Amino acid sequence: MYVSRYDGYRPPLPPIGSALMRSHANWVHTYARWLEQAPEGPLQDSRRLLGVRTAFPPYVWHGEDFVRDWPHCHLDWSAAGRHGVVPLRPLSSEDAPRVKAHRKHARAGTLAPVLLWWVTALDGWLLLDGHDRAVAALAEELTPPCVVLTRVPEEEDWRRTADEVTDSHASRPARLAARPATPGVERQRETMLRAYADTLSSLPCEPARTYSWPLPGGAPAWDALAAAAMFQFPRD
Repeated sequence: MYVSRYDGYRPPLPPIGSALMRSHANWVHTYARWLEQAPEGPLQDSRRLLGVRTAFPPYVWHGEDFVRDWPHCHLDWSAAGRHGVVPLRPLSSEDAPRVKAHRKHARAGTLAPVLLWWVTALDGWLLLDGHDRAVAALAEELTPPCVVLTRVPEEEDWRRTADEVTDSHASRPARLAARPATPGVERQRETMLRAYADTLSSLPCEPARTYSWPLPGGAPAWDALAAAAMFQFPRD
């Protein structure tokens, strides 16, 4: 997939000063409030989850899946998907003044988290806020602290899926009960019940499809943007 980004992106969060970073704020609550107040933000009219994420595969931040090219890039998928990070503005250099200031916070453990948005069409995240903080953490060979915004299923959708899972599960305990009682059968029963419970508990927070907004100007505006972002070959 080829992706083209444009200058002029404005992050949805206000600037975060050093004093606030040192205060160890509850970043999830703070970011949630700021996102709700943002005049142009990513919140959609749906259920969403905002939470801290600390664990990523190493290739997400420290490999090629953290996009550094600007403004055009090519996103490549493997058999396991992609799960990369796409910045929405050019990245600053590691010796830029703001990055240097953030590197001190990274070393002190007081760096405010970056804000990521899980976008299903990209099978990865957009970097909504904290571009300089991300560069600073990576310059210190650290994984940037992250708060992740994800759209999750509406209640009627995940409950319908839960009913389908329950119907599929209903006959399995009886089939196991009909077999001779052995330690192996008991382990299978425990594994099955644990998997069933884990599946049900995860349904309300599973990532759901990310919707887009209508582009002002409709198809003509899209054609103009596509023409301005034309890559080397017209068929791209």
